[in-house]
Amino acid sequence: MLAACFILNMLGRGLGDTYAVFLLPLEREFGWTRSQVTGVYSLYLVVNGLTAPLVGMLFDRLGARWVYGAGTLCLGAAFFLAGGLVSLWEYYLLVGALVGLGVSLNGMVPGSALLARWYRAKLSTAIGIAFSAVGVGVIVFVPLAQFLVTYYDWRLAYRLMGGLLLLLAPFVILVVPWRRFMAGDPELRGESRLKAEGGGWTPRLAMRTRVFWGLAMVFFCTATGMFAVVVQLVAFFIDAGFSPLTAATAFGVLGMMSACSIMLSGVLSDRFGYRQVVTASFIGTGSGMAILLFIPSYPSVLLLALFVAVFGMCMGVRGPLVSSVCAKHFAGPHVATIYGSIYSMNALGAGFGSLMGGLLHDLTGGYRLAIGAAVVFIALAATPFWVVRELRNFR
Repeated sequence: MLAACFILNMLGRGLGDTYAVFLLPLEREFGWTRSQVTGVYSLYLVVNGLTAPLVGMLFDRLGARWVYGAGTLCLGAAFFLAGGLVSLWEYYLLVGALVGLGVSLNGMVPGSALLARWYRAKLSTAIGIAFSAVGVGVIVFVPLAQFLVTYYDWRLAYRLMGGLLLLLAPFVILVVPWRRFMAGDPELRGESRLKAEGGGWTPRLAMRTRVFWGLAMVFFCTATGMFAVVVQLVAFFIDAGFSPLTAATAFGVLGMMSACSIMLSGVLSDRFGYRQVVTASFIGTGSGMAILLFIPSYPSVLLLALFVAVFGMCMGVRGPLVSSVCAKHFAGPHVATIYGSIYSMNALGAGFGSLMGGLLHDLTGGYRLAIGAAVVFIALAATPFWVVRELRNFR
């Protein structure tokens, strides 16, 4: 069950993040501005966010089979058809809207709800492992996409990745034992039934709490700061003088480091506390962004490696910890809908951040202002774990 969540999340987010590889080729072929191209990624993230509550509701009502099956089909169709796009509106529709929907259906909203049915004491660790699929997907698919774009062309890259997902979709729908996965652990199933009979958390009740809005702020500000930078990293490295393959490989290794930190996040939070781990990760993220400011002037491989190590080891820590807090605090039959509502702020922040980063690049012709704005949002993201009492003392 954990393996199924891991693989489908890896395919969804991993392929979704190959967007960075296609940024420069599409700019050159069609003459689109940086803000026009990053706007597509913003739409992808906004759709991913706005549909998260709906995906949670669909999971609570229809189950995992149809949610994951529909997500795999959406992603496959979007990537395959993107190989034939000729205009900007098609790019927005396919890579923006349809990929955003597919990633939402295959992402951590259904994944966290499914894992909460099987894990209690080790829920943070299980969610961390599932979240690490994002980093593994980047490691696998970003260099693969760059290889296909470099040695063939971007259209073939889109078609091959889309074809892979379309071939996988029947297996996801017909072969994976979703009914058994949905049943959950018998002991936890009994607890869930008691909570349902007693009323439990509902989305409306959850939205009246400081925990809900504190977690939403963590997600929104973190995503805004991260995606103001991450979306343009491949282009940033190339502009600094590195080869396209080196830039894509660095981005992939960044995903690997992120995957390692995500898998460790649950263990570390259980040992040292959520606030301490989250705060340390934000300090590391800000330090990594500061290193970026020096790379254009000193484009050495050593400086690039230092950035990847510092930034990558902190990049994905917050996601699984927020998911774990939500799954534990709001446990019950509506947890997927509640988490979907909180997760929507993550995707909305990512959409806002990627658009902000693209606009600031177009206005200034560089990346310094975008990096500075990103650091401010990262600082804001840390505050709920210090000012909201329930989060400050959460164990």
